[in-house]
Amino acid sequence: MAATAVPVAVPVGEATDTRRAAGMRILVADDNHDVAQSMAMLLELFGHEVHVAHDGLDAVDAAERWRPELVFMDVGMPRLSGYEATRRIRAQPGGDRIVIAALTGWGQERDRRESREAGCDLHLVKPVDPSDLEQLLESVKRGEL
Repeated sequence: MAATAVPVAVPVGEATDTRRAAGMRILVADDNHDVAQSMAMLLELFGHEVHVAHDGLDAVDAAERWRPELVFMDVGMPRLSGYEATRRIRAQPGGDRIVIAALTGWGQERDRRESREAGCDLHLVKPVDPSDLEQLLESVKRGEL
């Protein structure tokens, strides 16, 4: 399986069983292994279950099999761009209920427009501040996005 769970050690007191149970299923799709691993670790520390994919085709496959509630999608990936991966995820049964956030180093208005046109709900520019990320996650959990 190309998309795998990323195990992470959680310091005692950081995440309780209750907090983990309340977490979301999140897919991180990024061809930069260090970025994907760091994001996955941070999300797990926040109490979420995380899978990682390193190219667009693997992201589409993981979304279909694993059914995440939220996807962080790098747009510049090999084999299939994040834009096209987003379109394919949106076309899957239930794909319209997944919150997809473009997570990229590209932040010009043209880039934001392209991510919207592909079906992304949000456009985040790397690096994302952890406190901003936590607020975004809470908004998604509350169904505000």
